[in-house]
Parts: sequence; C-alpha cells; structure tokens
Amino acid sequence: MSQTILTSRQEAWVKITLNRPDRLNSFNEEMHLAFRDALTNAANDASCRAVLITGSGRGFCAGQDLGDRDPTKMKDKPDLGATLQNFYNPNITLIREMEKPVICAVNGVAAGAGANLALACDVTFAATSAKFIESFANVGLVPDAGGTWTLPHLIGAQRAKAIAMTAMPITAAQAESWGMIWQALADEDMPAAAEEFTARIASGPTTGFALTKAAMNAAPNNTFAQQLQLEAEYQRKAGHSADYAEGVTAFLQKRKPAFTGA
Repeated sequence: MSQTILTSRQEAWVKITLNRPDRLNSFNEEMHLAFRDALTNAANDASCRAVLITGSGRGFCAGQDLGDRDPTKMKDKPDLGATLQNFYNPNITLIREMEKPVICAVNGVAAGAGANLALACDVTFAATSAKFIESFANVGLVPDAGGTWTLPHLIGAQRAKAIAMTAMPITAAQAESWGMIWQALADEDMPAAAEEFTARIASGPTTGFALTKAAMNAAPNNTFAQQLQLEAEYQRKAGHSADYAEGVTAFLQKRKPAFTGA
C-alpha cells in the first residue's frame, strides 16, 4: 500500500492526508492513484459521512511534482493534458460529486493544482501562515484542477484573472476576506478546529447535506426557474428521509436530534 496517502478512520468520518512532506506533498503518479483510491473508498463507504483532506509536514500541496518534467531531459514534449485527464480531473470530480461533505484543512502553502484542490472542497479552513498561489503563470501554464472554473465562481473574474496571471501569493486572511475559503485560523488552532467541524458535519443530517451540495453545484448552470424546480425535487427526497422525520420529532419533543444519515 502506498504511503504517499494516509487514511485514518474516525467515528463517522475519514481523514485523508497527503503524505510526501519532503516534496511539499506534490503529486506524482503513485500519489494520484493512491488519492483516488482513498476518495473512492470514502465515497463508497456508507458509514463514512464526511471527509477531511489535509497535508503532512509544513505544506499542504505544491501541485504537480516537476521533478520528472524537466524539458532538458525529455525527448518529446510533455502531454500535460493527458496528466489532467488521467489523474487530476477524475480526482477533482470525485471531490465535487461525492455525496457527502468534503472539508479541507490547509496547513501550509497550497500552490498550483494544490491550491485548486483545496478550493474544490466544500468547506476549506487554512492556517494563518498558509498561502494560496496560482503558480501556473511562473511556468507558462493555465490554472488547472478546476481552477479556471472555481476561482471566478468564488472571487469573481477580475480577482481570479489577476492572481492567475501574476501568481501573487494570497494569504489565508485575504482568502477568507475574499470568500475563497471558509475560515483562517491560528496555525496551532486550525487542525483541531477543522476536525471538530468535520465531526460535527458527520453527525448531522448528511442525506440533506448531500442534496444541498448537489443543488449548489448545479446552480451556476441553471436558470432561476430551473433551480427552483431542482430545489423542489431535492426537497421531496429530503422530506422522505429518516433524518427529516427525526429532526421534526426531536424539535417537537424539545430534544437534540440523533441523525443517522438515512
């Protein structure tokens, strides 16, 4: 089993840790595949009701490991599109389409695809020392791992284009104020806060959370009328869930609900 990705199971959620600290957790092929396995296992595990992604060591993720991409040592030009189609795109899609919340705890620098991986998650925490860097401009590339879609939706086209074209580091505090992430916290407080949040979400009505995530992901491509129709469809499904029945019963009985995700 690859040690480039570490998975630890908590009571109702899974923690996935990017684990190449000597390379700032940058991705190579082995790590891509191990990450996909971890995401797939979490998605398919009915008893896992939320996922937390973080990094080991002093960084979150520096994107793609460029060690095997030295143009001076290659006979042919690299097919970077194939790298995206075979590795990044399936993994980012798993995060986006997983029917459970995916939380991210950015413990250090998040650069290139590493930044966009963090921003693809449903709720992102960051340590105050962390920075988000769209470093593609430094090597003549286009933001990938969903970055050209995620960034404009989070912070608007002007800011997205500026940071993509300048590779300007964005501090955690700035990312929070712009709405790039949910919360920036002191380095010593962030990991525990992210874990506590994940545990709280995992104990909630996760069937409704899955439908909420799907509805919000669909919203940018829908008209208002289409979104109203989607809300009605999803609310019908949520209303049939055991969690809805438990939530209403608990409210009427003036007690704390015990959600099961069913």
